[in-house]
Amino acid sequence: MSLLVLHAVSKSYGALKVTDDISLAVTEGETLGILGPNGAGKTTLFNLISGDARVDAGRVEYDGVDVTALKPHQRCHAGIGRSYQVPQPFGNMSVFENLVTAACFGAQEGEQEAWQTAHEILAQTGLMPHANRPAGGLTLLDRKRLELARALATRPKLLLLDEIAGGLTEPEAKQLVEELKQIKARGVTMIWIEHVVHALLSLADRLFVINFGQKLAEGEPRAVMSDPEVRRVYMGVEA
Repeated sequence: MSLLVLHAVSKSYGALKVTDDISLAVTEGETLGILGPNGAGKTTLFNLISGDARVDAGRVEYDGVDVTALKPHQRCHAGIGRSYQVPQPFGNMSVFENLVTAACFGAQEGEQEAWQTAHEILAQTGLMPHANRPAGGLTLLDRKRLELARALATRPKLLLLDEIAGGLTEPEAKQLVEELKQIKARGVTMIWIEHVVHALLSLADRLFVINFGQKLAEGEPRAVMSDPEVRRVYMGVEA
């Protein structure tokens, strides 16, 4: 069963068409990887799914319901969680307080339940030693972990990950992938935009490639990465 369906969605900013007539279906439990050169429209696509931007044309369907007109917090309450390419924690709040806030306002949990959720996710993401540290003082890896943890605290059925491995070292990226594998094993559906291709390939069931706001390729990861046009456009390799 498809958890998310995009029906010919388009978005323009002035004369620039950033997302152009994209249709896409994501099956429950699937991990979909999204690739494309810088400026291809990947983050805009996420914004259309999360409600941070409104479609100019087309329709967004989530869990069998048309959510095109819903605001971001309403989509979050429905089960769509996301991380941002640049981590956006509440810097003056502790890591623990960031997670409690996400659980209260994203998952609409009561205080006691939100505290329990925060403890559970601190343990899952390796952030327990930093629970009482101000979020603004974390290393890049731990800020990325907190960005993931905050999204998880909203109790998503669909998790949108925007370049969460970007800027990490090789060992840090491997560590992150292991955490994402555990999330996948719990049945969370994921859509992951990533330029760290080997990390993406270790988890994705399917790839969707965008160029100039349009679908370039879609399918089994190895087959997509072997496509001559994908290699030319994304990797600059002439096949």
